[in-house]
Amino acid sequence: MEIQGKVVVVTGAGRGIGAAICRRMAADGAAAVIVSDRDAAAASDVALQIGGTAIACDVAVESQIQNMVSDTLNRFGSIDVFCSNAGITAKGGLDCSNADFQSLWDVNVMSRLYAARAVVPHMIRQGGGSLVHTASAAGLLTEIGSAGYSITKHADIALAEWLSVNYGRQGVRVSCVCPLGVATDMLDQDDPIHRYLQLHAISAEDVAHAVVDGIRSEQFLILPHPEVAEFFALKAADRDRWLRGMQRMLQKLTRSSERRPGTSTPDRAAA
Repeated sequence: MEIQGKVVVVTGAGRGIGAAICRRMAADGAAAVIVSDRDAAAASDVALQIGGTAIACDVAVESQIQNMVSDTLNRFGSIDVFCSNAGITAKGGLDCSNADFQSLWDVNVMSRLYAARAVVPHMIRQGGGSLVHTASAAGLLTEIGSAGYSITKHADIALAEWLSVNYGRQGVRVSCVCPLGVATDMLDQDDPIHRYLQLHAISAEDVAHAVVDGIRSEQFLILPHPEVAEFFALKAADRDRWLRGMQRMLQKLTRSSERRPGTSTPDRAAA
């Protein structure tokens, strides 16, 4: 699918990857770019920059996604690309609170389901469309520092696979974007794991470029970091060996953090 002349919706678009996707879609000639974010002011700023349309939406609330989709269809007549990009993270393993786990589930997984419910029937009627989930390499591999993030990103990819199997032959193309480290405010420099990711971090614009290329070539897995494919292949080839390697990495990063004085870790970050 080419972006020229298409109507594109991007959630979590007030900053970071979402804003970069909006800018790239506008530059590639989209007929309309819907800049959606819970932060209405941030969405408006991005929309003003690119000549897009801002719609405030909390993706954890299904009725708000339904209203955004209805509003877009009423104004522009179609939705050709829907990028479920909004996502959050929270620190912690078994100690992560139930409330944080629920928030992660609502934003990182249920919002994708809500979007699919709202747009897939329309895409089938119009003869096709593209669903794009911003997942993470954590969904293919794991996230050492956040149980909830890793679990929900795995679930995000599983949902995308199910959608592709069930609706791909009806013209709905599904893609999952799985970057490693991206230079956004979700990378916490006080976190040893995030400092490791920062070494290989790419820009949000690099991710947006990969997204457009992936839509054009109808790829399911969009990997802005090519090495993720190698890591995933190693995991599939010998899961036990891969797990032992990740255990060693955790031990190394933990020791490095213990030697670094004056560090602190916030409870939660969001994008």
